Order: sequence, then structure tokens, then C-alpha cells
Amino acid sequence: MTACGIVVIGRNEGERLRRCIASLSDVEAPIVYVDSSSHDGSAAWARSVGLTVVELDSSRPMSAARARNAGFDCLVTNHPDLEYVQFVDGDCALFAGWVERGVAALDTMPHAGIVCGRVIERHPEASIYNLMCNIEWRKDPGEIDACGGIFMVRAEAFRAVGGFRIDVMAAEDDELCLRIRRRGLKVVAVAEPMVLHDAAIIRFSQWWTRARRAGMAYAQGADLHGSGPEAHFRANCRRAWFWAAGVPVGALGLSWPTHGLSLLAFLGYPALAARIYRRGRARRQTPKEAALVAVFTVIAKWPELQGILHYHHTRWRKRHVELIEYKGLTTNDEGATGGGA
Repeated sequence: MTACGIVVIGRNEGERLRRCIASLSDVEAPIVYVDSSSHDGSAAWARSVGLTVVELDSSRPMSAARARNAGFDCLVTNHPDLEYVQFVDGDCALFAGWVERGVAALDTMPHAGIVCGRVIERHPEASIYNLMCNIEWRKDPGEIDACGGIFMVRAEAFRAVGGFRIDVMAAEDDELCLRIRRRGLKVVAVAEPMVLHDAAIIRFSQWWTRARRAGMAYAQGADLHGSGPEAHFRANCRRAWFWAAGVPVGALGLSWPTHGLSLLAFLGYPALAARIYRRGRARRQTPKEAALVAVFTVIAKWPELQGILHYHHTRWRKRHVELIEYKGLTTNDEGATGGGA
């Protein structure tokens, strides 16, 4: 098999990290685990099972981008002949045979810089938020603009673009894919299953925080690349501003001079939800799935705007953007993210 290495990142993933590493037991590839200042013994456990471990210095901001870069650097330093690198988050388990299938896909597609397979949520029945993540992970096979942070990449292409930008705290994978595509390479999704993902979002507050993080990512992405030909995340920012601020401020502000007619603007929300529902059904979502996505896509405009405002306020104060975490330690101590998705 063409030389391929694996980078696993995590922070306080507990049992999920053990499942992740167990899923790699039959993979013939060097593995590096990068720990983002865990306090649950993850780094020590990883060493005890023979993994090469990189522990990030906690004096600098933690991020998935920084962790993945550190893992990549460690891999290629110890194995300079590597052609491909597979990134895996510690809350995921790799499907048997994926590495071989991913390598085969890149071997047969010289135009592809990144390849990803299907991401499947481990417990979609646990909450409506997990279910929506499972819907979000679905991608039709073929060329795509971007994928999540779990993918296989050509080592040469990753080096050529300088890896992840460590100052991008969310949607760093979208930003990397954009730069990969600017070099003339493709991002390709294939039909084969790649990982089981454990989102572990069981509370509305977690979902809200995740949506707020998305808004921050939209603002930073538009700040970095919004003026480019891709207009990166500009439409996402416009939609958040329009629906979360423009419509309510305009409707309420004009209600007196229009004798209340401006309040009809609030009918735009159910109309938007209906449009999203129809789009979901056209994408083969079940009625329940399409309805969930429609309702929560509309609600998400408010936390997204919060994230956009947070980003610009942080930049105005000339401070570094920090990671927004939405996972916390669970009662069975199954972990929290920080270095993962």
C-alpha cells in the first residue's frame, strides 16, 4: 500500500478515544496522537498502548488546526516518505478498510488533493441535535467545495499550502479546502463509509453554542477570503444579518408609521422554513428530518449573528479569536472536545 500515516487529535475524549484507537488496530500505518492539554489521562493512556504522542503546550491557544498541523509535522519528520495523511478526530472510529479505499481513490484520481468518505453519526437517536448532525454529514459522491476535518490528503499538497491556519478556530477545514482548490486540486467525496462520529450534543445550549461558533467561523472566513472569487462565507453572513437583525428591526421599527403592516415581515420566517423544508425533501430527507433542519436553520440565524458580532468585537479589541467549545464532560466522563471537531 502507498505510504499513509494517521493523525488522531483529541482533548478529554476518554472512552471515545479508546474506541477510536481500537478502530485503527488493523491499519498498517504509522499513527500519531496529538493531545490538546487533556486532564483525563488520554496522553498517558495513548503512550501505554504504543502510540507516538504529541502534547500541545497549553500556554498557546488550543485548536483543531494547531493539533492537526503538529501531528502532520511529527508524522512526516519520522516518516518522510509518506504520500498521504488521514486525519481523524478522537470522537470518531474509522471504518475497517477505509484507509485502503481512501488511498486507492487518491491513487486513481491525480486531480484530487483531498478525499473523504461518509461520516455517520453513532447515536442519531440520542437527541434531535445528533440527528441533525447525521443529516449534516451526508454528502453526495463527487467533487465538493469542502469537507469536515476528517479526511485523507496528499502530504505534498498539504505542505504546499502550509497546512491549516492555526489562527482559524472554526471551519478551519473549509478554509484549508479553499486553498487546496486554489492550487488546482479537487476535494472529492466518495460513497464508502469513513468514520462513525460521536457528536454528543444532547442539550439545546450545546446546539446554540455550536451555531454561535459557526457564526464566528463565517465572519472570520469572510474576513479572510470573502473578497476573493469564492466569496467565502459572505452569503452566510448576509443571511444571518438579514434574518436575525434586519427583519425584526425593520418590522418593529416601521410598525408605527406603517400602522402595523411592517409586522407582516415576520411571515418571512415560516416562508423561509418552508423553502428549506422543500429543499430537504428534494435531497431525500424524511419529513421529520426536513422539518427539523428547516426549523433549526431558521433559529440558528440568531446564534450565528452572535458569533459574527463576537468575532468583530474581538478583532476590534485587537485580540486573538479563541475557540468556542460546545461539548462538556458528561456524567460518564466520556470526554469533551477541544482538539476535535
